[in-house]
Amino acid sequence: MAEKKMWGGRFEGSVDPVFEEFSQSVSFDRELALVDIAGSRAHARVIHRAGILSVEELAAVLGGLDAVEREIREGEFVWRQDMEDVHMNVEHRLTELIGDAGKKLHTGRSRNDQVALDFRLYTAERLEAWHKGLKDMIAALAEQAEKHVDTMLPGCTHLQPAQPVSLAQHLLAYAWMFRRDFDRISDCLERVRVSPLGAAALAGNTLGLDPAESAREVGFIRSFANSMDAVSDRDFALEALFTASLVMMHLSRLCEEVILWASPRFGFVGLPDAYATGSSIMPQKKNPDAAELIRGKTGRVYGALVGLLTVLKGLPLTYNRDLQEDKEPFFDTDRTVSASLAVAAPMVAMLDFRTERMSRAVGEGFLNATELADYLAARGVPFREAHEVSGKAVALAESRGVRLEELELSQLQGLSPHIEADVFTALDYATAVARRNAPGGTGPEAVRAQLDELCRWLKAQTPS
Repeated sequence: MAEKKMWGGRFEGSVDPVFEEFSQSVSFDRELALVDIAGSRAHARVIHRAGILSVEELAAVLGGLDAVEREIREGEFVWRQDMEDVHMNVEHRLTELIGDAGKKLHTGRSRNDQVALDFRLYTAERLEAWHKGLKDMIAALAEQAEKHVDTMLPGCTHLQPAQPVSLAQHLLAYAWMFRRDFDRISDCLERVRVSPLGAAALAGNTLGLDPAESAREVGFIRSFANSMDAVSDRDFALEALFTASLVMMHLSRLCEEVILWASPRFGFVGLPDAYATGSSIMPQKKNPDAAELIRGKTGRVYGALVGLLTVLKGLPLTYNRDLQEDKEPFFDTDRTVSASLAVAAPMVAMLDFRTERMSRAVGEGFLNATELADYLAARGVPFREAHEVSGKAVALAESRGVRLEELELSQLQGLSPHIEADVFTALDYATAVARRNAPGGTGPEAVRAQLDELCRWLKAQTPS
């Protein structure tokens, strides 16, 4: 005969086995086991101070939870589907080990506030891991940028050559994206680290338990303000998934550039063997599979965000079983983000930038046309007129099959009397990059200022 459910006091019949399989969550929420035990330790201390557990019972509960944790860590714990979820599995095993003291542990709490706490503890842990991955990503980009402050490549708009820029500037653009992601995680953690313990099922507890005390016990910054909100709130998970979506979007953009640059049509970068694969039929192939997989996995993270938004959109207060669907999307997202960062950072660190090919590409596509317009504007020519003159110069060079800087001075002066011999200095690509030293620009001084700031920030994130 099946063992009676812990909640089965008012039930006489047994649960249909197909429904039991359908409704169980232990197959995936066992991932929360260690944070569930941490939350139970905190709750045990709180109810001990409230006089519910004696000194001896508290010692038994804490010792029993230690034993359960050891079994889980060592792979000896027997997970039972009929116990439905991680919470019931842990509590049942605790009671087997220590007897009636284990049955007292659930006093003053519900699975509703218990699972909300577990999920918040777990999310906070994983967000901290994402922090670490993002720091490694930023460091890899900064290290590559340090080597390439003076390397030029075409900066593009619409994927068309636009102006010459420093490769360091290009790489640091991604570093700043990931820095924003880091800051978003820090901000998100402020709302994740709010304890729901003490809300019980939905209406709060009647035993004098102080939610603020419970929050301190679990290491959170504050406790809930409204017990009904506490057990039904999953905003923190949505924020985490949104932040993850931005991390993956930024990774995907970077990977798209690596994929393009690795193509012989660009030839800007050589892929490290460790992060590329070959073809089963074409011996010459070196495919950017790592970058492509990260780009592809972005969609599943977006799907997790939209999926949880859809779960939550129609839920009345307070807890509903629909909320069981909140964990698997986050677990999958965490695995995806963590793995993607773990692959992307060393891949970027090992990229071999083909600087000569980049330099040749700078000379293709009239990337110094804006310099001619600026040159004329600096001599008092209205910019719209200067823009037109520069456009005509491009058309002339194109018709003659030469670069803009290869036109003769007389040809340029035929387009505008304001052009003098010093125009060729303005048309020099290195000069074009070097003169853009305004804050945030692509000039070497501006780029080094960015590098200095990022390096100071990275150092500040590293505990001394």
